[in-house]
Order: sequence, then structure tokens, then C-alpha cells
Amino acid sequence: MSRVFVIGGGASGMLAAIAAARNGHKVELFEKNEKLGKKLYITGKGRCNLTNACDRDTFFRQVVSNPKFLYTAFYQFNSQDTMDFFEQLGLPLKVERGNRVFPVSDRSSDVIGALKRELENQKVTVHYHSEVNGILTENGQFRGLSIKDDPKERMADAVIIATGGLSYPSTGSTGDGYAFAKAMGHTVTSLHPSLVPVHVREAYVKELMGLSLRNIEIRITAGKKQIYRDFGELLFTHFGVSGPVILSASSYIIPWLSKKEELLLSIDLKPALTPEQLDARILRDFEEYKNRCFKNSLDQLLPNKLIDVIIRLSEIDPEKKVNSITKQERHGLVELLKNMRFHITKLSEYNQAVITKGGINVKEVNPSTMESKLVEKVYFAGELLDLDALTGGFNLQIAWSTAYLAGSSIL
Repeated sequence: MSRVFVIGGGASGMLAAIAAARNGHKVELFEKNEKLGKKLYITGKGRCNLTNACDRDTFFRQVVSNPKFLYTAFYQFNSQDTMDFFEQLGLPLKVERGNRVFPVSDRSSDVIGALKRELENQKVTVHYHSEVNGILTENGQFRGLSIKDDPKERMADAVIIATGGLSYPSTGSTGDGYAFAKAMGHTVTSLHPSLVPVHVREAYVKELMGLSLRNIEIRITAGKKQIYRDFGELLFTHFGVSGPVILSASSYIIPWLSKKEELLLSIDLKPALTPEQLDARILRDFEEYKNRCFKNSLDQLLPNKLIDVIIRLSEIDPEKKVNSITKQERHGLVELLKNMRFHITKLSEYNQAVITKGGINVKEVNPSTMESKLVEKVYFAGELLDLDALTGGFNLQIAWSTAYLAGSSIL
């Protein structure tokens, strides 16, 4: 039996501690907050989208950074294993649209509660208000920890560092693990907020704030190069756009922001219709409302909040009778509805980021065990690593998979 320390009481830290304890080790978990799972509590708008019930190939298509590094971890503890794990802990689950998995109760607190009970069952000692400020090593091997405001050094046989990234810093994710890794000689790649809302230049976006659109298609381009394209749900904010399809797109935008190229967001409001079909649909509406002014003719086609903006952008006189609208004007309206454009200026900050893009260089970590290749008996798990995926439960699955492998690999 080894003495194992786990730093960080988030998703990956709790599961790593459980895995190590189930493997017969004496485990102590150090958490600098007053409670466990602070970030997990707000995940999925408080509902906790804890994994995605997709098949293996689909899962790896959603991983943006270093998917091959995850092969062993995912095969050891995949989405179905995660679901079985929680249901065996007495947490009923349900699968929703897009194969997203939630607790039946829709309460993230129930996920945290299940993990806490299992920590207790496995006799894991949890140290609250315990901020680790240094990793002690000797001759390339882990020896112990130093704790802030505690003169006594804590010695152990192995450590799992699961301190999270920089996203939602109010939950305690302040990049401590990156500092620990650098101090041990590890490389930390460029860090960015990811899965974040996008800011746009157009001031009229404020008029659309709160409007949610489903089943739209977005395209993001830099010059003639298409960076991202997808269908989904979008939400307008006072500064730009958010929603699942935009959050996923943000992962691909990051490398382009530093290139100072103009990034264009194009929204197809009617992707199910070809331009010809949309033109025919508008003609039918105009025929029905032939004596109405243009400004009163789009109720069937668009949400109310969008109508004034579309009318203004179309440059068609709002008082013009629809039976007087020219073919050229109508085609311009079709083009606008199929290609509503916004200029992207920047991404939101870490306080709105679901995850951190970048992290500890995975070439310096053994993918079969999550152990550091530089310092023996040091293991990493979760967001700290240079791994990230799109929205839909995939990032939490990365946390569970890497944590389970780290906890299970300690001999």
C-alpha cells in the first residue's frame, strides 16, 4: 500500500482519488476551497452534462487537441464506464439530445454528492482550505508537498496533480498546476480561454440580446479559408454571440486571432432551404400580405426580435408595399437571410470560458499511465493537460478518463 496525495478536489481530482483508493492505496486529497467540486457545481448550467453517450469514433472526432494521446485513457474508462460508475454509486442518469448525459435530477450537486460519499466509503482523507504551494522532489522523483501556512512538509509515495486550468477562476482554477509543472521542468503550451462567447463589431447586435435561434448554420472564415462550419443553437448577447455552436467554434478561432486576419461569422438563418426555396417561400408570404408594408410582412418567417434588424440591413423601405418589392430587392433579402454577417473582434475572458485551451505538453506525459516522463511518481489528470474538446460532455469525459487512468496506474 502506497501513500498517495491528490491535489485538487474537482471532477478529475475526486475520481483520481477514488480510483487510487480502490486500488488499495492510502489517499489524501488537498483542496484549497472550503468544499469539493465548485466548478462541477456550475457545469451544464448547474445540471452537469457529465459525459456523452456516443461511440468511440464520434468521441475522438470531438477532441480538438491531441486526441491520440487519449486513446489508452479512453479505452480504460470510456463514456459507458462513466455512466456505469455513477449509476453504481446510486445516481440515476438520462440521455438527452445529442447523446448528452445528465443526472435524472438535473442537479450537479447530486453528482458531487455521489463522489463525496464514495470518497468517504474509500476512506480518502480530504484536507479543506489546504493550498499546496510546492511539490518536493529529489533525484527526479516525487517526495512530498509543502502546504501554505503549514511549516510541516507532507511526505508520500506518489502525487496526482488535478488542479484544473484557468477557466472560471472564481472556483479556484488559478493555474497552480501549471506553476508546479514548470517548476519540475515541464513545458506548458500557450494558454487561452476556450468554449467561450464571441465578441463582434456590429453595434446592432445589442438589439438582438437574449434572442436564441435553433437549427441555424454558421460558417467562420478568414479571407477565403473556412475555419469552422456547423449546425446548432445560437444565442445573441449584448456584445456578440454565444450558445453551443459558437462555444465549439471558439476552439478553432483561437489560432487565427493572433494572425490579425479579419474573421467573419456568417449565419444562415434558413439552412433547410436553398436560396430558390427561400425565395419561393418569401413570394408566398408576400402574396398573402400583398397589401401590407414590408415591415409587417416577415412575422411568419422570422422571430419578432430579428425583424427590425433584418429590415434595416435589407435596405428595403420598411413602408414599401410588398407587392412593389422588386425581384432584385427580394433576392437581396434572400442573400441576407442565408448569409447574415458579423465581424469577430475577440473571444471572451476566462471568467466565461468552459475550459482552458493549452496546458502541460502531453509529449512529456506517459499516455499509458498519466505519469510525468520527467519526474517519477508524479501524475497529471484533467484540464491541466493540453487536451480539449467541443461542448456536449466531452471535456468532462476527458477529466474522468485521465483521472481514472492516473489513479489506477500507481503501483
